[in-house]
Amino acid sequence: MVHGYGNDCSWTFQSTAIFLAQNGFACFSLDMEGHGRSQGLKAYVPNIDLVVHDCLSYFNAIKRDQQFTGLPSFLYGESMGGAMCLLIHFQSPTAFDGAILVAPMCRIADEIKPRWPIPEVLTIVAKFLPTLPIVPTGDLLRESVKVKEKVKVAEMNPMRYRGKPRLGTVVELIRTTDCLGNRLRDVRVPFLVLHGSADVVTDPNVSRALYEEAASEDKTIKIYDGMLHSLLFGETDENIAMIRRDIVVWLSDRCSTK
Repeated sequence: MVHGYGNDCSWTFQSTAIFLAQNGFACFSLDMEGHGRSQGLKAYVPNIDLVVHDCLSYFNAIKRDQQFTGLPSFLYGESMGGAMCLLIHFQSPTAFDGAILVAPMCRIADEIKPRWPIPEVLTIVAKFLPTLPIVPTGDLLRESVKVKEKVKVAEMNPMRYRGKPRLGTVVELIRTTDCLGNRLRDVRVPFLVLHGSADVVTDPNVSRALYEEAASEDKTIKIYDGMLHSLLFGETDENIAMIRRDIVVWLSDRCSTK
């Protein structure tokens, strides 16, 4: 499991892992560089390729454990973590039996991405001051979470990054999402992509494009009407329960064929 930008694998993210474990799925995750308890400057990701290597090395180590030999394995990623899952797939195309992509950041939504000429200026400045937290964005947490009471819960996470995005991280995210947007046709892993129709952080139309363009023979898309970016924490409990059911059904169907 791969968490999203500014988040970590504890607090709100772990609730999905706990649910999946209660349904018989062993779940493993790590805090990516610059996030949670991992080393690095908070929310600074200078090279996503290195983070992909970290994730793949860790997941492969888990899969080599004797108790998991012969069991199907799946990737799960939220937001930036969804993009990371696709990059992991490109690095090791046959390593996993499927991927669950929750509001994947295959392209930054136009409402969030800085307008021209800001990206061009930021790219130049980032070469000299990559860790500077000055990139202008809206309040991503409040734009992601529908249930306002849950915003307070998320804000209580002591590991959550609360500052503005760092220049180097944003430039790297733009580079990565541009690359992913051009490689959707190279996706061959079975996948379930989930997105809220009202998501203003990542673009649901890109998830639709992923579904249309991917070379995967086994692919499923679910667009949830009126839902925002944080599908598995920020929505109502009823909505979360529905999405969880969709995930478990998809996983169970693919485990039963192994």
